[in-house]
Amino acid sequence: MNRNIKDSRVTVGGQAVLEGVMMRSPWRIATAVRDLEGVIKVKAFPFVSFSRRNKIAGLPVLRGAIGLFEALKIGIDSLNWSGEIAGEVEGKPTFWDKALEGAAFLFAMVLGIGLFMAVPYAVAGLVPKTDNQVLFHLIAGTLRILLLLGYMAGISLIPDITRVFQYHGAEHKSIFTFERKLELCSANAIDQSRFHPRCGTSFLLLAAVLTMIGFMTFDSAYIGLGGIFSNVLHRVLVHLPFIPVVAGLSYEVLRLVEKHSEEPAWQPLVRPGFWLQGITTREPDQEQIEVALASLHEALRKDNDQFEGIDRNSVIQDLTVELKESA
Repeated sequence: MNRNIKDSRVTVGGQAVLEGVMMRSPWRIATAVRDLEGVIKVKAFPFVSFSRRNKIAGLPVLRGAIGLFEALKIGIDSLNWSGEIAGEVEGKPTFWDKALEGAAFLFAMVLGIGLFMAVPYAVAGLVPKTDNQVLFHLIAGTLRILLLLGYMAGISLIPDITRVFQYHGAEHKSIFTFERKLELCSANAIDQSRFHPRCGTSFLLLAAVLTMIGFMTFDSAYIGLGGIFSNVLHRVLVHLPFIPVVAGLSYEVLRLVEKHSEEPAWQPLVRPGFWLQGITTREPDQEQIEVALASLHEALRKDNDQFEGIDRNSVIQDLTVELKESA
């Protein structure tokens, strides 16, 4: 390999899936899942983000918006494959399976927009004297954050989701092990924190706050220039095109917060994300950490593209050998 995979400049991210973890390096994506027989199976392929291949797409804010759509596509594909391996889905998906999946995704998007945009706007509109856009969005934004917290807390009570949250914790511990230039083994990973400043959960919270501030400013200017919102649906439709901008800004703020995450002055921005991660992560066991490490190890590989099964007892040994060879 021509790159030291422990290079601290390499940014690695991930996502928990069914009985496994997806990891993403700047040049490769890997998903590791433990199957019904206890074997860890890894699917990996080269991938370079469009924002890294195109100078314009790599501009601040724009790269975050593009990255959001890429992450959605990669995440859905990884979840589908993990369902097949973990035994949640039988056989290869048919055309109708994919059509149903697409319909379900659209339904989830509409439901999400309704719950986190339309409902807060409708409730804020019921409060007297909410013609003031600052007050309106303070009410709507606070309700949006409360709904997010309630949603996360509610799904955390589902046993299958609890296991996904354990793999989420394993993902963070594994990434911390890599970032701190430690050998990628469960003994090192188990001691790391399950709270990571560069987490999708923290991103959601930042996006909720920036949505409140951004649309508060936008609507004040919009109405000041003579614009009107005839109803809740009208306001939602006007705001929807700006959601990618909010996502891009949230990405940039999250990068900045992560860079200064250990500085005391930045803790007011770091801690709320960690508190929310207290819901969306759980302490993993050793076998779950092994899966996360297998995924991370393969995401960092640069010499070939492969799909492989690794039995539980060989995972740590394989990882240790690979790290020694690449040092």
